[in-house]
Amino acid sequence: MLNENNVIVAIATAPGMGAIAVIRLSGKGAIEIADGIFKPARKGKKLMQQPAYTIHYGSIYDGDRELDQVLVSLFRGPHSYTGEDMVEISCHGSVVIQQQLLELLVRHGAHLAKPGEFTLRAFLNGKIDLSQAEAIADLIASTNETARRVAFNQMRGGISNKLAELRTELLKFTALVELELDFSEEDVEFADRTELTNLINTILEEIDRLTASFSQGNAIKMGIPVTIAGKPNVGKSTLLNRLLNEEKAIVSEIAGTTRDAIEDTIHLGGINFRFIDTAGIRSTTDTIESIGIKRAFDKIDKARIVLYLADAQSNTNVVVNEIDEFSKRITSSQQLIILVNKEDKTTQNHVDELIGEVSQKGYMAMAISAKEGHNIDALQQLLINLGKIDMPDNEEVIVTNARHYNALIKARESLLQVVAGLKANISGDLLTIDIYQALDYLGEITGQISNDEVLGYIFSKFCIGK
Repeated sequence: MLNENNVIVAIATAPGMGAIAVIRLSGKGAIEIADGIFKPARKGKKLMQQPAYTIHYGSIYDGDRELDQVLVSLFRGPHSYTGEDMVEISCHGSVVIQQQLLELLVRHGAHLAKPGEFTLRAFLNGKIDLSQAEAIADLIASTNETARRVAFNQMRGGISNKLAELRTELLKFTALVELELDFSEEDVEFADRTELTNLINTILEEIDRLTASFSQGNAIKMGIPVTIAGKPNVGKSTLLNRLLNEEKAIVSEIAGTTRDAIEDTIHLGGINFRFIDTAGIRSTTDTIESIGIKRAFDKIDKARIVLYLADAQSNTNVVVNEIDEFSKRITSSQQLIILVNKEDKTTQNHVDELIGEVSQKGYMAMAISAKEGHNIDALQQLLINLGKIDMPDNEEVIVTNARHYNALIKARESLLQVVAGLKANISGDLLTIDIYQALDYLGEITGQISNDEVLGYIFSKFCIGK
């Protein structure tokens, strides 16, 4: 996947101008390359002769031209982030200085790092496992305290340690079952089948707990999905723009303006909400609009909260029947909120009648004016109350990664095959096939079982410099 003999270099700080910027190098020869362009402020030893974990003040020179005054930090492998020799150069944050310094290091033998290549080297050199590498990316991308805390726990090895326990117990029994195969003629039993059944059931319980946490973890990481639905021209796009406080969606009196789902995320009460505006639901012969309506139903099915907009100007019975029909799509795991919109365009008595009828049917209902902003604050507070996530303990392991979730589901299926095999009293060699399959799926999460395609995909999503 990479040439580990290369020294890689990248700007590690955010793009653009700032007070300082950090440029990092990693690989065999990184300190020698830095030595070739750095002159300490006081005459003394070269960087190669300096101890690890020290910082040195001096200047970077391009030939005889002084480029900048910098601080150089030294790290020596294997006790570094990547497990290799590393150098971090803190320079002034001028974009010009950053680019000239980067070009200078490349001319002296460094290679521009690819996205995630520093963390990839840390993984390949055994400094972290794959789930910890993914947690680093999640930590960088975290936008609220809960997401930061969950990612930090994963980075410290939360899920890795839990899976290591499960794999160790399984491996012990696998070894005993395989030992029986060596003594098959003596008809001896080293692995107690009852004990193995109890172990598998215990592991299944833990896997079920982890997979059940994915809904919570995904909401923490990605935001709670909230779909805005309703018939055309009821104000869905206007509501989205009001909630986001920007003109995200096109608003028009022409029915069917929204043809595709429009998404954006906002932060309310410490919770991320991912709002999705959808095409108006109606019968149509327009091919493109029909595709948009199908996508709208897909988004509705995947939402945790559904905001259904009804027009306050409509007949009460028509609205109630419309809501009853729509509510058939809502599952027990979803929250449905009925928003009677455009209350400013009709009488208060009619709005009260509508809200009363809808509420009597058992629906959560609220009158709003998306255009005028009336009751939007109350809607936001209701969303915060409904979207509250049980905050995990600092040490609680939460699954936030879809790849981990899928691997756990597959491991569970293999273990269920083991349970079925034990009940059927099948031979040990057949049992071990399913046990090893489960071990492989668990190993995929931490990278003990991996391939270049998976690694390439994971690390390509990292920022350059990390």
